[in-house]
Amino acid sequence: MKCIIIDDEPLARAEMEALIKEVSSISILGKFPNSKTALNFLEDNEVDLVFLDIEMPMISGLEFAEQLPENTLVIFTTAYTKYASKSYELDAIDYLQKPVDRTRLHKAIKKAEIYKSLLSDETKKNMIESNSNDFFIVKSDRKFFKINFDDIRYIEGLKDYVVIHTENQKLITAMNLKTIQQKIAPQTFLRVSKSYVINVNFVDSFYHHNIYLGEIQIPLGDVYKKKFFNIYSGISFNYEM
Repeated sequence: MKCIIIDDEPLARAEMEALIKEVSSISILGKFPNSKTALNFLEDNEVDLVFLDIEMPMISGLEFAEQLPENTLVIFTTAYTKYASKSYELDAIDYLQKPVDRTRLHKAIKKAEIYKSLLSDETKKNMIESNSNDFFIVKSDRKFFKINFDDIRYIEGLKDYVVIHTENQKLITAMNLKTIQQKIAPQTFLRVSKSYVINVNFVDSFYHHNIYLGEIQIPLGDVYKKKFFNIYSGISFNYEM
């Protein structure tokens, strides 16, 4: 994968470069102190992945992400947690808090590589072929997969596609999150952010801005908090803590 680093702090750029170079499957095409110079670079160069700071002069990282080509993935790197929910609304692959942890970075890169593969020309053709009250059938890699609703842990929106996560596999289909939510059991699946629908039966814990499905951390959007706490917990809850 080809990537660039955008951060207005020279030390932060250097630290990210050193960590990324530990991953042999990714190459760094450039480092930029602001979004404007990076946009100029992108006009003539194809980039798979952008490591992007948020609070920067001229154009913020959030504003920059909205201008990226459809096939370019983003991993936000920032010292602030307050932008997490907004970052996932922009279909970010991951959100890393500074100082960036090596293990978390490698995990985020692996996730980007998987999604880049999922979004290949072959998988873009995948569609839900049919569905019933208990399952649907997805065509993937020239095979048909029956996916029981009870086996789905969560569904993630990724640009114009959704990634269906079960215990054992990830499948992508060309459909937006709203449309696929209409095909699954409403009493079991709950929209918790712009980019995520969860199976409430897999929820282990939740707190403030996150929901945990085992080791998987799902962002909880502000717009969806009240409904989540009222419906999932069934109790009165101070969701503005």
